[in-house]
Amino acid sequence: MAAPLSLLLIVAVTIRAALYRSSLAELIAERVEVVSPITAWKRVIEGLALLDLGVSPYSGDVFHETPLIIYLFHFLVDYAEITFILADVITAVALYMAVKDFNKQVFRKQKFALEADRYPADCLELIRSPTEMFYIPLKVAMFYLLNPFTILSCVAKSTCGLNNAVLALFVLTTIKGNVLLSAIFLCLATYQSMYPLTLCAPAMLYLMQHQYIPVNPRRASFWWFVVQYLFMYVGSLFVIVCLSFFLLGSWDYLPSVYGFILSVPDLTPNIGLFWYFFAEMFEHFRLFFLCVFQINVFFYTIPLCIKLKDHPVFLMFMQLAVISIFKSYPTVGDTALYLAFLPVWSHLHRSFGVGTVQRVCTCGLLVSSWFALKATSSSEVCSVSRGSSLKSQTSTFPT
Repeated sequence: MAAPLSLLLIVAVTIRAALYRSSLAELIAERVEVVSPITAWKRVIEGLALLDLGVSPYSGDVFHETPLIIYLFHFLVDYAEITFILADVITAVALYMAVKDFNKQVFRKQKFALEADRYPADCLELIRSPTEMFYIPLKVAMFYLLNPFTILSCVAKSTCGLNNAVLALFVLTTIKGNVLLSAIFLCLATYQSMYPLTLCAPAMLYLMQHQYIPVNPRRASFWWFVVQYLFMYVGSLFVIVCLSFFLLGSWDYLPSVYGFILSVPDLTPNIGLFWYFFAEMFEHFRLFFLCVFQINVFFYTIPLCIKLKDHPVFLMFMQLAVISIFKSYPTVGDTALYLAFLPVWSHLHRSFGVGTVQRVCTCGLLVSSWFALKATSSSEVCSVSRGSSLKSQTSTFPT
């Protein structure tokens, strides 16, 4: 399997390197579907320029990434293309290793269940063969590396690729059963965008199952493990936040990064839900609906944990999908991460009530509707802005 994976990595790196040298790179870097006000590379460059001048990069309303990102590129700005390609490679390899280890565990449980005759007769068609499971990790890596969303995000130098690398390492260390590294990588992911906090529950559920700790709130071992994991998670987060303070010498980054994510002041059109809703929202109701929209990401965690407590890896997949849909500034790079997990549950496609052709047509209609909505809203915003500017100009004339 090492040879196909190596070939896949070579092809993926070649595609990205070729696009970096093409005239499409600048066009892709300007697309609102690919970059957001937080992850845009041009904003990182402007933040670096302010940092070189001795000015805090958070003094204006331009840079909204975390301090560790700007200090990382302070040393690697000349190797930015290599850094983003390497981030994609790390993500793909981490997902490959994670799914490979997960499939070994699934195959072991499946074998014991078959020997004990626990499967009903109508569920035998859902059992995966060893050959089918052997190629799933390679499919996952291929789904990520050759996904157009991932390629566009890498070519645009969106920092979303770095977030995906951290999340992939979190998934890998969790499936490997390393509690400390799982907490550290989850802490890094939360530090970047807050929303991965919801992944704390599936991580603890999986690790408890891995260590044969019963998921029962009435047991002392359950709460002891929860306290241990949360202590490592909160402790790591405290260290990173303090490190960011010592690097900058101020707490300016807190409102500029996390306040920007929560308050959603930039309503530039993107693939998310926030911008269009709040562009049409009366200011009087803004705070209420802002709280409702932000709570939406975290609200699904409890019912999903109750329903999928025996399937924590699938719960991680669902949480990643929920985050990419309901976060305030999503990009196509966020979507690419959870789409890479689809081959893991490819055996369930027989249970879908809708055929493949119908699903493709539905997705095509949704995409075309989104572009029509975007074009309409952009024209409305332009007309409103022109009307307001004309009104301000005419109001200056004497009556």
